[in-house]
Amino acid sequence: MANRDEKYQALLEQRRKLREAEEAAKRAAKKKKTLNIILVAVAAVLIVALAVLLILRPWQEKTFTTSTDGNNSSTVSDVSDPWADWEFKHDMTKKYHVAMEVKDYGTIKLELDPTYTPITVDNFLCLVEEGFYDGLTFHRIDKDFMIQGGDPNHNGTGGSSVKIKGEFKANGVENPLSHKRGVISMARASYPLDSASSQFFIVHGDSTSLDGQYASFGVVTEGMDVVDAIAALSENEAVLPFEEQPVITKITILD
Repeated sequence: MANRDEKYQALLEQRRKLREAEEAAKRAAKKKKTLNIILVAVAAVLIVALAVLLILRPWQEKTFTTSTDGNNSSTVSDVSDPWADWEFKHDMTKKYHVAMEVKDYGTIKLELDPTYTPITVDNFLCLVEEGFYDGLTFHRIDKDFMIQGGDPNHNGTGGSSVKIKGEFKANGVENPLSHKRGVISMARASYPLDSASSQFFIVHGDSTSLDGQYASFGVVTEGMDVVDAIAALSENEAVLPFEEQPVITKITILD
């Protein structure tokens, strides 16, 4: 009887050890599975982060400079910039002067400076030469803030067929021209930053809060009285009815 009890106890001990071994194996397998899940998740995060960095890399802040060839057509010297293939049609080593005739109001003369905004100035001059602005209007007006025009839809929703680089600090371009009274700058959508095309605005009252967010590219040299008269049409940043919008008869490049 004692011998049988010993064998029974030995069998129970053997089964206990087997169960412990099985449970230990299960715990090890579960731990390995959890570790594998963590490793896969970490790898996925690293892959996504790398992809984001590769996508954003071209948009990192760069020094935006231009050079001019013998044909007076400029190219961007930083070939890593996504706008490096912009084909300049004008000499970006000089300032330009334009005259904006506004029906029944008079003429606004502006000096355009491409030093920090070569693409903006070049694009504006191209549109002027095409006659794009002829017959368009100032549709959005706010006294002591700005007057905005250049929209073929006359309501702030339109533009030209070309979108240009936003040449301002928030988009990686140093642009020290502050949005003071008389400065001309490019309107754009809130996002993306490279959404400007043809719409522009002339600052009526100092609006330095816009600095670093919009591409200011020139200044009024004559005709602020015309800007004042247009700005007086509205004091609440209104989009005027089409029939009340001042018409830009023509913009001419003077030199």
